[in-house]
Amino acid sequence: MKNIDKKTVEDFGEEWSQYNQNISEDELKIAWNQYFEIFPFEELNNESEGFDMGCGSGRWAKFVANDVKTLNCIDPSEKALNIAKKNLINFSNIKYFQASVNDNVLKDNSQDFGYSLGVLHHIPDTQQGINACAKLLKKDAPFLLYCYYNFENRPYFFKPLWLVTDQLRKMFSPLSFRKKVVIASIMSYLIYFPIARFALICEKIGINVSNFPLADYRKKSFYFMKTDALDRFGTRLEKRFSKDEIRTMLKNAGFKDIVFSESEPFWVSISRKT
Repeated sequence: MKNIDKKTVEDFGEEWSQYNQNISEDELKIAWNQYFEIFPFEELNNESEGFDMGCGSGRWAKFVANDVKTLNCIDPSEKALNIAKKNLINFSNIKYFQASVNDNVLKDNSQDFGYSLGVLHHIPDTQQGINACAKLLKKDAPFLLYCYYNFENRPYFFKPLWLVTDQLRKMFSPLSFRKKVVIASIMSYLIYFPIARFALICEKIGINVSNFPLADYRKKSFYFMKTDALDRFGTRLEKRFSKDEIRTMLKNAGFKDIVFSESEPFWVSISRKT
């Protein structure tokens, strides 16, 4: 079973071709830290081998590859992998596989670590995707996972706001990619940018903005906003999970010692294969 949605894969291939993440390394590193702050890098060494499941443009791989012997970048989109190869051209220890999470391109119990960030909520069967990642890992190997949250830790108004945007996503996502880029850019100008910068101003005058919508973008570039707006409004298949649902899926896949980051983005978790 491929466990992919073909149209979603095609859309992400187009997205990474449009927004190849050729931006300042400092800005990328700040975003990378949001995901990897709970990852046990002290356990990696020059003999470690791991995987980036759903590598996309390779934007996170560039900060991991230097710490390991081999990093296996896996993505079902040929276009995405071509962008990743260009972005990671200076690394000789990265292998590339055009495959889905369930394609078994690596040996079972062979990987010292793995991560999948913002990917497994875009496939038909998220539980099977997590199971497939678990099969690849050695005993006690760490696994970093990011899946979209369902707002259970947010004020009441977040869920209705999301329901509105989700209806827009369902309306816009079947359109041609070119039209979706235009719509996402408009959304970025009219919604993301003004709200995020308002949150930044409020923060500078001493207001706690942790529960402001889009506050996570307050210090991010407009490029980041356009990329994420295209994700938000252009993706055909999207799922959201509570912390408990993610914990249950990880346990079902054979993971233990599950810990969630309490910082944005939600939910990022680190766990170990039993």
